[in-house]
Formats: sequence, structure tokens, C-alpha cells
Amino acid sequence: MKDETGEILTLDNVAAYLKVGKRTVYRLAAAKKIPAFKVGGTWRFSRTDIDIWIKQQSMEGLNASRADNTAKNPGK
Repeated sequence: MKDETGEILTLDNVAAYLKVGKRTVYRLAAAKKIPAFKVGGTWRFSRTDIDIWIKQQSMEGLNASRADNTAKNPGK
């Protein structure tokens, strides 16, 4: 299996990886909502950072869901 540590992805790569549009990835990067950096004016992404970001987003979603359920069902 290929060692993907340190792999750098393009905007197109990340869009395909996340299964979203290129415009969505661009907006997230420009708003600093996804880990990214520019090389010569072109967005680049670290695969490791993207994977960590995905896990963080998943955990935030779980925590928000749990908080919502607790608010709806106090004492349970």
C-alpha cells in the first residue's frame, strides 16, 4: 500500500475525496474552515490534515447531537 503520509492534495483532489463540489472546497478554504495553504496562489491541502479535520467534524456533530438530545430529554 502507498504511504500517504505528507501527501499534498489539490482542490480537485479534495473535492473528489470529500464528494463535494470544487466551489464548496474553495469557499471552505477561503473562509479558513478547512485546513489549507496556498502555493503560488493555488490552494493545496495536506491529506493528513484533511483526515484529522474530518474526524473533528464528525466528533463535533456527535457532541452537538448528544447535547441536543440531553436538552430535549433532561434527566435521561
